[in-house]
Amino acid sequence: MNLTVITPPEEEPVSVETAKQHMRVDHSADDALIETYLKAAREYGEGLARRAFVTQTLRLVVDTWPAVLKLPRPPLQSVASVTYLDRDGVTHEWTDFTVDNRSEPGRVIFTATPNALLAESGAISVEFVAGYGAAADVPSGFVQAILLTATHWYENREAAMDIPSGAKALYMANRGSWF
Repeated sequence: MNLTVITPPEEEPVSVETAKQHMRVDHSADDALIETYLKAAREYGEGLARRAFVTQTLRLVVDTWPAVLKLPRPPLQSVASVTYLDRDGVTHEWTDFTVDNRSEPGRVIFTATPNALLAESGAISVEFVAGYGAAADVPSGFVQAILLTATHWYENREAAMDIPSGAKALYMANRGSWF
């Protein structure tokens, strides 16, 4: 399974201004650094929580046709496209499927699959939109975890890969299922 972010979120769940209030920073000299920590904390948290926080477009690539394909990084909003690569290297769009975005994780249910021989690896590609919506829609536990993580990294720059146990617990509290 190969998962790639195609279109990242347009905004972060926590603004630089909110983070600065939390960190008790009253100058703008570190704004770019804080912004970097916020983005990294969101990305780290999404990986740990196995969720997409703010709306983003992702691509999942698999080798073979499953009857049902669970899409990582819930909550699933929609499926933009399903394509497959045949043995001749030609890409085709596939539309014979239904989307279940009420389940967690969301799923693509293939009603049928093509008879074409597939490329040996990475043959099926699903582009989908996932996330809670806008930054304001992200659950408060994840927002708090991002604040804790970014603040920890800001205050402890040498130990940047560590995160506070409270932040980890918040990321893990509503963890998406493993595939």
